[in-house]
Amino acid sequence: MNIKEFAELAGVSPATVSRVFSRNPGVSGENVQKVLKIAEKYNYHPRISEKQKNVVLITPYDSVYPVQSCIDMLLMAVTRELPKHGFRVEILPVNSLERLSDVRFCGAVAVGLEPEMFKNWDQKYDAPLVILDRHVHGKKNKDHNLYYVNSDESLGMELAISYLKERGCRKIGCIIHGNPGEGNVDIRHEAISGLLKKYDFPADELLIRFSGNGNEKYVELIGKLLRQGVDALFCPGGNAGIVALYALSLYGKQIPEDISLIASEQTYFSNYAVPPQTTITQEYALVAEKVVNIIVDRIEGKDVARVTTLPYRLIKRESVK
Repeated sequence: MNIKEFAELAGVSPATVSRVFSRNPGVSGENVQKVLKIAEKYNYHPRISEKQKNVVLITPYDSVYPVQSCIDMLLMAVTRELPKHGFRVEILPVNSLERLSDVRFCGAVAVGLEPEMFKNWDQKYDAPLVILDRHVHGKKNKDHNLYYVNSDESLGMELAISYLKERGCRKIGCIIHGNPGEGNVDIRHEAISGLLKKYDFPADELLIRFSGNGNEKYVELIGKLLRQGVDALFCPGGNAGIVALYALSLYGKQIPEDISLIASEQTYFSNYAVPPQTTITQEYALVAEKVVNIIVDRIEGKDVARVTTLPYRLIKRESVK
């Protein structure tokens, strides 16, 4: 369907259709609703202008620097990659999401945010939204313009648990960053529970803990795990590497002599800890490359896979005995 045919169905002029999809404020609310109603009915998506080179990065909070967590490392990788392809980058905290209606953009990237926050994206915007580090389940992936780039969480958990098995650990304590029902927490929990059983480790639920959203619980939780007699800690997510190192020092434990440790990679910390930390890591540069490919392919009118899942990698350093 071309824009003239679409305009006839909506009962407006082609110029009005163009102004609606370009977020021009000089269109009456009535005409906006006419256009959006027809767009929804016929699943109509205007071709994205190749001249429009703005990409909006939607973040969960105002601060981007310093780089401290997985979310920030994803942001850094994407903000490096987009300008290489001529895109301009605008960072929009999610608490200012209403501003998006006033921005002209050819693509958006949501980092570490839940898909439910972007319901009815297709009814509001004609540009693709790439959601990073979140998984889609079943019927939730209906919107034509929603895409997911994530990493294989189950693989990440297996890389860590199997390596601890290989190195002779006998009892692993795990602290998963976050709360059940949030982010990737449930996927990680299910994978870890299954892997402990698969590799004949004790799999009591007392050995798998949740940190909540901050770092405050780690010292207490690590103390409880030490009382369970663990000889290894696996702490995926958050800033667990540096916090676990601090907690173990309070308990007088040496790494890896007394206890082995695997955490999530923190680019500007893990390699410089004492000892350097063995970590699991997403392939951040590859994630950023896939994001750019999706936006470029959509601009060119190509078919794009809805979900792209990339592998984790284990970085072996000295914190495992």
